[in-house]
Amino acid sequence: MYITLSHKGKKFRADLANGRSISTPLIPGATGPNCFYAPLFEASPVRMGNFVGSTTEGGPVNFFNVRINPHGNGTHTECVGHIAKEKFTVRQCLQSYHFVAHLISVWPEKSDNGDRIIFASSLESLKEYAPFEAAIVRTMPNHTDKLARLYSGTNPPYFDVSAIHLLNDCGIKHLITDLPSVDREEDGGKLTAHKTFWHYPENPQTDKTITELAYIPDEIPDGLYLLNIQIAAFELDASPSNIVLFELEEKD
Repeated sequence: MYITLSHKGKKFRADLANGRSISTPLIPGATGPNCFYAPLFEASPVRMGNFVGSTTEGGPVNFFNVRINPHGNGTHTECVGHIAKEKFTVRQCLQSYHFVAHLISVWPEKSDNGDRIIFASSLESLKEYAPFEAAIVRTMPNHTDKLARLYSGTNPPYFDVSAIHLLNDCGIKHLITDLPSVDREEDGGKLTAHKTFWHYPENPQTDKTITELAYIPDEIPDGLYLLNIQIAAFELDASPSNIVLFELEEKD
């Protein structure tokens, strides 16, 4: 199925039958991806008396309990409720699901204290496309071990507040990254990047989301895409999410 759309005066076509998920799969029994010392993802069959919810164990159906921490286990999408004292849920905040997005690959810069940081200078090229709705930031190097990496205690790369200001200036409402957080792993609770993106607490932007722990394979080139954000109907600040990209073909 093909659709056509307009973006900045140009027409594009997307094939909805050829989407590419950039979410990390959650595999029972696997150790990652995992961050912030969250309990590992678990899925186990329900057991009640003689009933077992596993066909491989002789049960009539598969009937599993799942334990997940959205922020600590795999790709997740969060709203301002993640940092707010007020009650905001991702299901209430995310009311549209398709966006024009730009994918950009960046090398975090090493600072004097050894931190690896994404500064505004690494995102400058996005300005020529502004305004647009969503940015996907792939960090380099892009090893496949991101699919199962244990981030806790490793001080992963993060976004400098200058980079967040640039994204805000570009009109970005939805930020997708392969990092476990846009902020430093240990920052004393400041959460400066989150708060700057959502303009919290002075003017909370409830229609903006951040998606973390995505994985964008190398074979997906930088450029313009149709983005689809899919979440579970959780009335929480965050939800596990499936992020799908569709190639955009410019039409005459």
